[in-house]
Amino acid sequence: MRVAAAITAALLLGSGPALSQSGDTVPPLIVEKQVFEIESFTTQGGATIPNVRVGWEAYGTLNEAKDNVILIAHYYTGSSHAAGRYSPDDASPGYWDYLIGPGKAIDTDRFYVVSMDTLVNLGVHDPNVITTGPASENPATGKPWGMDFPVVTIRDFVEVQRAFIDSLGVEKLHAVMGASMGSLQAYEWASAYPDRVERLIPVIGAGWANGDLIAWLNLWAAPIRLDPNWNGGDYYDGAPPNAGLAEALKMVTLHAQHWEWSDGVFGRAWADEAKDPAAAMENLYRIEAVLDQVGAARAAISDANHFLYLAKANQVFMAGHGGSIAEGLLAIEAPTLIIHTEEDQVFAPEFVQQTAAIIGADGTPVRIVEIDGTRGHLDGVLSLGPVAPTIKAFLEE
Repeated sequence: MRVAAAITAALLLGSGPALSQSGDTVPPLIVEKQVFEIESFTTQGGATIPNVRVGWEAYGTLNEAKDNVILIAHYYTGSSHAAGRYSPDDASPGYWDYLIGPGKAIDTDRFYVVSMDTLVNLGVHDPNVITTGPASENPATGKPWGMDFPVVTIRDFVEVQRAFIDSLGVEKLHAVMGASMGSLQAYEWASAYPDRVERLIPVIGAGWANGDLIAWLNLWAAPIRLDPNWNGGDYYDGAPPNAGLAEALKMVTLHAQHWEWSDGVFGRAWADEAKDPAAAMENLYRIEAVLDQVGAARAAISDANHFLYLAKANQVFMAGHGGSIAEGLLAIEAPTLIIHTEEDQVFAPEFVQQTAAIIGADGTPVRIVEIDGTRGHLDGVLSLGPVAPTIKAFLEE
């Protein structure tokens, strides 16, 4: 399991020593995965899910006034592991470890930073992920839910988080921040609970899923449905549809990148120097072989039905779930720092700009910061270092 995660991290996220804002090396932040439980949860669609369990992590200390909480929401293939390591020799730190920690942009000497696994989290077979979804046992049958699991939305993710925040006795969040699907949760938080969110930092995301994204999510999901092992979602007593899931994850991986990355890192290099791709159908280019490896590694810790439920949750998203796009975004009152890249091929920059314009139309302070890089959408996870001082200053305003 950890090997699969390490392969993915090495390709997609990279690793290195943690640095403070001063550039000094700091010791690793050791974190522990904890569990939050809800006896009975009602979805936005009115369905009841009993025995909800989700994992969470925290970095820093909750102050006496309980007014120093920053909530980090994770991306589609991510988890609550936003920072730190599970042990001193853990090779894979949290995805924003370079931003979160003592003296960093999100300073854990000052803030209590929390992050939660979502419902239907993709990595349900990762021992460090705790989530309720189609692969969980349905108490009514004693078997996995499969496709009988209720449809869940981004708002449902937020409502689970809200229940957790309430359990801490926290009335207001100093900030909500997230990348990609995490930004959707951040928008939803600020729209649904404008009196509880003091600052909003959406990264590489817009205030709704547009037609192009809806179509892409359909394409992402297609290989799973075409895998004969999927069997309409009823595969828990047999072989899982991991071939289709691996192909789906390959598609997500490449879509989240930019051609500058794939061409710059791999170009036309052969997977095997002795095997010309033109000589035989089974001979591959290196980019093909690497995507195969990543897809298989990620599929090993994931679940196909969970992937499909995440795709649906993203497709139906628009801030202020149930109203209009404009109404949902205009409900946001928190000062907003939107971070995006013009090279994003998942959330088109035009829709990010439109999101900012709608939020700010009634006078809500909105600032857009653009990031540079060659990784496209993924730069919102990997390349926030240059804007870290801006994030730090925004949090301290």
